[in-house]
Amino acid sequence: MTMKHPPGSLAAAQPNNPLHGLTLEAMLNELLSRHGWDGLGRQIDIRCFHNEPSIASSLKFLRRTSWARQQVEALYLAGLQPATRQDDPA
Repeated sequence: MTMKHPPGSLAAAQPNNPLHGLTLEAMLNELLSRHGWDGLGRQIDIRCFHNEPSIASSLKFLRRTSWARQQVEALYLAGLQPATRQDDPA
């Protein structure tokens, strides 16, 4: 069953946006489950991932700092890409 959205709705406006409807907190929790604080700190070098990291402090920083939020979003999107297999002939 496919849900159709009214033409003026936000969901209809961004049908191909994988981040649409996803909260920053949900992204951060998913990244934490995949990488942990240490892994996040290695991939995105921001203080809130290194010094006494917490969801609350990270969200506060990421909501105020667009470049850091963009890096978190990019890392999240990279994790959504299907893994390329080494043994597939290209």
